[in-house]
Amino acid sequence: MKKDEMLPGRRVVLRLAACFGAVTVLRALSPDQAQPPGGPPSSGGPPRAAGPQAGAPVRVSSYRLQPMTAHAPPRFRPARSLVRQRPFLRLAGLGHSMVLTFDDGPDPRFTPGILSTLRHYDVRAMFFVCGEMADVHRDLLREMAEDGHVVGNHTWSHPLIPRLSRDAIRDELGRTSEVIERAVGYAPAWYRAPYGAWSRSSFEIAAELGMEPLGWSLDTLDWREPGTGTIVRRVREGAGPGVVVLSHDAGGYRAQSVAALRTYLPWLLDAGYRIAVPNPMPRM
Repeated sequence: MKKDEMLPGRRVVLRLAACFGAVTVLRALSPDQAQPPGGPPSSGGPPRAAGPQAGAPVRVSSYRLQPMTAHAPPRFRPARSLVRQRPFLRLAGLGHSMVLTFDDGPDPRFTPGILSTLRHYDVRAMFFVCGEMADVHRDLLREMAEDGHVVGNHTWSHPLIPRLSRDAIRDELGRTSEVIERAVGYAPAWYRAPYGAWSRSSFEIAAELGMEPLGWSLDTLDWREPGTGTIVRRVREGAGPGVVVLSHDAGGYRAQSVAALRTYLPWLLDAGYRIAVPNPMPRM
């Protein structure tokens, strides 16, 4: 039997066991200051018009709305008993900790450099991957998992979720979870809406797939390519206990993001911050 063809009965038992393991970290997460579902888009990679909580309209390129591969039917998992109404934005109750997250990858031009830096400092991060990129670069997904990073779901083609039908949302999330599961051996436990544009349907469908929503509390705005020094300054000025940092390892030219990480990561560690990930345990 192939690795990605686990017996249904065993899969259900493993999923239930993992869900119990997630209770502790979910109690430590704070969904405060969340953007209302369907509010102004502000996340998930370029191009977008503004940072979190901004009201400027989003400029969406045709590239981001065009899937690169054909449709594949998603495999669904038991619905969660609790459906969130807004995403988690901060980590609370875990001391002097911060979370580093990277969206839109994996990209063989930039993701390896980020992985190398994280490995050098022996810290773990979260990668919210797009299915169309992950499907082509499954080797990078496996490298993320082997290094102990959390691989999250960032939809298949990076669309504006509130504009999609329920079936389209299910397809975007389901197909991406399939690719992740086949590459690393378990389905993602976290997802992030592109542009930070959440919707009630996306919360419900993600719950069916066994995922929790995670936003951010510090946007580096690295997608604008403001310069390495500016990205570093934003992280230093916005650092604080529980902060979730949004950066990108794909979706454009990300050399500045790679270089900035090499500077601000050792600074954060020297400042006493622990770089953590929420619930690295997968839901199988």
